[in-house]
Amino acid sequence: MASAATHASFLPPVLTFLSAAVIGVPIVRLLGQSAVLGYLVAGVVIGPAGLSLIAEPETAASVAEIGVVLLLFIVGLELEISRLVSMRRDIFGLGTAQLALCSLALAGAGLAFGLTPAAATVVGIALALSATAVALQLLEERGDLGSAYGGRSFAVLLLQDISVVAILALLPLLASAGATPKDGWLDEGLRSTARAAAAVAGVVVVGRYGLNPFFRLLAAAGGREVMTAAALLVVLGTAMVMEKAGLSMAMGAFLAGVMLAESNFRHQLEADIEPFRGMLLGLFFMSVGMSIDGGLLANHWVALIAATLAAIAVKVVLVAGLFRLFGSPWLDAVRGAAVLAPAGEFAFVILPAAADLRILEGDVPRFCVALAALTMLVGPIIAKGLDAAFARRSGEAVPPTDVGDVAESGETRVLVVGFGRFGQILAQVLLAEGISITVIDKDVGQIRAATSFGFRIYYGDGTRLDVLRASGLAKADLICICIDDAEAALKIVDIVHEEFADVRTYVRAYDRTHAIELMNRDVDFQLRETVESALGFGRATLEGLGLSAEAAARRVEDVRKRDVARLVLQQAGAMPDGSGWMRGAPEVRPEPLTAPTRPSRALSAETRGLIETKRHEAATRVLEPEDSERDA
Repeated sequence: MASAATHASFLPPVLTFLSAAVIGVPIVRLLGQSAVLGYLVAGVVIGPAGLSLIAEPETAASVAEIGVVLLLFIVGLELEISRLVSMRRDIFGLGTAQLALCSLALAGAGLAFGLTPAAATVVGIALALSATAVALQLLEERGDLGSAYGGRSFAVLLLQDISVVAILALLPLLASAGATPKDGWLDEGLRSTARAAAAVAGVVVVGRYGLNPFFRLLAAAGGREVMTAAALLVVLGTAMVMEKAGLSMAMGAFLAGVMLAESNFRHQLEADIEPFRGMLLGLFFMSVGMSIDGGLLANHWVALIAATLAAIAVKVVLVAGLFRLFGSPWLDAVRGAAVLAPAGEFAFVILPAAADLRILEGDVPRFCVALAALTMLVGPIIAKGLDAAFARRSGEAVPPTDVGDVAESGETRVLVVGFGRFGQILAQVLLAEGISITVIDKDVGQIRAATSFGFRIYYGDGTRLDVLRASGLAKADLICICIDDAEAALKIVDIVHEEFADVRTYVRAYDRTHAIELMNRDVDFQLRETVESALGFGRATLEGLGLSAEAAARRVEDVRKRDVARLVLQQAGAMPDGSGWMRGAPEVRPEPLTAPTRPSRALSAETRGLIETKRHEAATRVLEPEDSERDA
């Protein structure tokens, strides 16, 4: 068992990181900047360049790299083949042109300042990448993620995220490019290549044929925490396999994500990984802030500031020109270029890796890391300033142009929670009309049964906010809650009304009391699961007894109207304190909609006793309180 001293040595750095995050990030957000900027500033403050509250920043950086691994896994989950095809021109055309042109320009600047070709190439590529977290946060804050320039910016970021895997694999080749060949170098190179290829092939095969059955088995066994543990096991295990094969952990996580991109468990996995990814990525950014060398900054602050502004200017000019070439107006081109100007998160992975391989030597890696960090500090401020300048010049913001294929969530008009008998019939109606839907269900059997329908269906618990977010509910027109668990349905309604106020709620009611609870929660539409089938059955019965179809339809419609009127009255009076029926509220008893022509008759002594008891209870309920007291 760990001693008190061990706990004492473990807790202070954890508390320092948490305190820096909860203090620094809200302050920066209140100033209108990205949360990433808050983490960077917090890292500078607690690091060696600030208060030196963390004794060993390198330890934090090694743990924080898992945040980058999880980020690449999430990126891999987003890469559905259909999505890549729809955005192929901007991804592979504009994205490739941006990365190549910016890398060449920045590498040329590195050569001009005396770097070797290999070092200049690494520095150029690292600075040409853009900060995915910063860019998406800026677009989301502007509400421009669905705009034309927002879609193109997203495509560029997607290409960069894909290319990181190849860039990390390229570093060992650059390291060996200037070395003197040794005996057996060719055999060793072939063995390393074969080992890496075998590892990649193994991951692909296991991911293609093993992961879905694995998660299906765990889901059938139940246990939310087991699914979370399995998700982390797959990501970190694949990352370790890639590392042992001589490749990067990031490549392993990326491959694991791509293998699960089409999986029915995708949204649940994304929801399970997201909290770990967010916290560890925040720690990663703080470690980046701590990595800024205070002495280097003090001695070379002029050169660093000049290089920061020059790098941002070069990227803005080149990217804006490419956006124009691909059809964006000048205003959108400049705004998109400003969003992509800061150096990316992976610069802090590529540059230290290049230093370990001795591609970068001396003060060059520290200078470049500080330069990349400063672009992330200054870039969002410049982007905000450009927005303000454009707004003053034009007098109003440019309205965004919808781009339907920017994200999967933008394609989904209806989210259906529950794919049982009720949900399946609803899906048939929506499918016949060509409505785009996404279905989530936590029953593995229902997921397997839905494979022939042709729409997206994922494993997930609809009562979890993170699962609803991951499934794209924020961009859907409405949510259809079709589960047969009344309490869970009410919980989902409460979550949707609180977190997704613009999404309409259509709910399957379990029974009459559940319908009243839903009406009290102001759902947009509710329907008791047996009402329409019972009315249709009654209409057929009337016709079977000799009524004409028109007369039977009129009678059924009359009963429907009476039932709705009774339901409204019960909503107003049956539950005056607003308490839920599952928390001890009065039961809504069945009552006839049409007054009976004669009293009920018993056909046996036992039945007669039950009827008399019921009549006595009914008479007792209608007595006034003072009458009850007087009779007593």
